[in-house]
Amino acid sequence: MQNKSDFKILAIDDDKDILLLLRYNLESEGYHVETASSGKKGISIAQKSDPDLILIDIMMPEMDGIQTCIKLREIDNLKSSHILFLTARAEEYSEVAAFEAGADDYIIKPIKPRALISRINSFYKKTLAKVKSSKSLEVGELSINKESYVVKLNGKEIFFPKKEFNLLHFLASNPKKVYGRDTLLRNIWGTDVHVVARTVDVHIRKIREKIGQDYITTIKGVGYKFKS
Repeated sequence: MQNKSDFKILAIDDDKDILLLLRYNLESEGYHVETASSGKKGISIAQKSDPDLILIDIMMPEMDGIQTCIKLREIDNLKSSHILFLTARAEEYSEVAAFEAGADDYIIKPIKPRALISRINSFYKKTLAKVKSSKSLEVGELSINKESYVVKLNGKEIFFPKKEFNLLHFLASNPKKVYGRDTLLRNIWGTDVHVVARTVDVHIRKIREKIGQDYITTIKGVGYKFKS
């Protein structure tokens, strides 16, 4: 994560004006923003994009914010995502329910853009600090250093092209989590470059040729995960 544009935010609210307000202010601050008008749509988008921060309203039809938060926390890839409630519900029991469902913060509407951005900047800095503190990963005999782009196996340095390195580091940074090909494509290649899902398989094969078959597991029909 090099800058705010790498920090992905998903806003879930059935009020279109609120979504427009959030998108405008957060994109002006430099963040990458996606929006959803219902809990179900939000969950679907979150599963595909793995947002770093999710903003949720409580009062939504069909599936309210509390139910949505519970569902999001049941998804392995999203357990480390920050969840912040933005709601007009000021009752104590609603706030308690939100935190029990897995919320990290609770803000009562009306939204104050500057105050909200300050809170979100705080989450961004925490995430950035966590990323920086884990530049070097040690897994068994395998060492992956993000700062120097060096991979060593049994003390011997192995050359990795940038995409292979980034793919290996991404998987190793999130051990035991299963990632589908589409998610890996978005995180490693981005959304501006058109590449097919098969590209991920080819890069995984090349990585395995260098470090062996034991570190990355194929979950048939789903994707790949790194064994810690």
